[in-house]
Amino acid sequence: QVREWKNEGSRRYMCTGRPGWLTVSLRVGKYKKIHKNIMINLMDVLEVDSERQVVRVEPLVTMGQLTAHLNPMGWTIPVVPELDDLTVGGLIMGTGIESSSHIYGLFQHTCVAYELVLADGSLVRCSPTENSDLFYAVPWSCGTLGFLVAAEIKMIPAKKYVKIHYEPVRGLQKICEKFTEESKKKENSFVEGLVYSLEEAVIMTGVLTDEAEQSKINRIGNYYKPWFFKHVEKYLKADRTGIEYIPSRHYYHRHTRSIFWELQDIIPFGNNPVFRYLFGWMVPPKISLLKLTQGEAIRKLYEQHHVVQDMLVPMKSLEKSIQTFHVDLNVYPLWLCPFILPNNPGMVHPKGDEAELYVDIGAYGEPKRKQFEARASMRQMEKFVRSVHGFQMLYADCYMTREEFWDMFDGSLYHKLREQMNCKDAFPEVYDKICKAARH
Repeated sequence: QVREWKNEGSRRYMCTGRPGWLTVSLRVGKYKKIHKNIMINLMDVLEVDSERQVVRVEPLVTMGQLTAHLNPMGWTIPVVPELDDLTVGGLIMGTGIESSSHIYGLFQHTCVAYELVLADGSLVRCSPTENSDLFYAVPWSCGTLGFLVAAEIKMIPAKKYVKIHYEPVRGLQKICEKFTEESKKKENSFVEGLVYSLEEAVIMTGVLTDEAEQSKINRIGNYYKPWFFKHVEKYLKADRTGIEYIPSRHYYHRHTRSIFWELQDIIPFGNNPVFRYLFGWMVPPKISLLKLTQGEAIRKLYEQHHVVQDMLVPMKSLEKSIQTFHVDLNVYPLWLCPFILPNNPGMVHPKGDEAELYVDIGAYGEPKRKQFEARASMRQMEKFVRSVHGFQMLYADCYMTREEFWDMFDGSLYHKLREQMNCKDAFPEVYDKICKAARH
């Protein structure tokens, strides 16, 4: 298809032909209508190499599909981003994170090779040792350097359960101290925080294990179970710590049924026990279905009165960041997920020469701040995130100017490769593809 596009005179930009409503991002990309759509129907797990401990997959393989495939074989991947429908391609070209990222980094840091079809129609493989510039430039590039056709991802042995410890913490300073302390411990397989108000949070740490106390097993993934964030909140309300054993696949997809806490805005009575027992098997609705069926008016309403944002900030700025989120948005719960950011080349790396501990703060829901105005509030947030050398996940609405965007991200390697590989006539620049300011 790419060669055909070249023979036709390469008149317009290319993009993947996957419809915009199918993606997990709430944004519907308008570029799909005007660019040359290249159909990439590659959705298979190609090879599980137990010796190298690597799984080779195609870009449309989803997290739900991959864990279902690997778990019975005794394997899993180090970072399993939460929602079942997230694809390998999206997690590499965008980004992905999970509560094991304080050990392994972002999803891209668990990948050992990519295979891409470039603008000239050639197929290349890149890794840290071959075509390494391209290997480091691909993550966060949103499909503007080439088409991903396969990826190799590290595997780790799977275990049956996650032994999870819930600890309610009160007082913002205490929350930040406890969360930072737990995130630095490599013996924690998982670290996650749910912040329910400026002064209240539950911090969870988990360890992978094959043994479990039968009386403390909680299969939270079963359709009739309470939504996970509501279950966690019970520990806060009762002001007690707790220990449970959660089957690992249920743990990896613990926020899937309630789409974190987004479903409470769509089905307010969704966590009611009667609803759960009778209709719990029907949720969550596919995000793609919600996008496909919502009209333009509802989409605009969502954009103005709803926020779905992940900001990645250095751990040392956590307290200041939560205060900023509180003032500018006032959305709760907030999701806290720690990750180690290695000093690799590419668009996203720490300011210094060393790897640095960062945290993803996820705000999903209806801002309770009076006079919330999407554009002004988000520009304020983006400015703060740039000031602490943080990053905004690119699946969300982004209001930065081009200068601000390249101030946040390091574009040196990316621009060099776009020049070298003649991408300028083949793909839009990442800013033009994702930023609101570029499209309106």
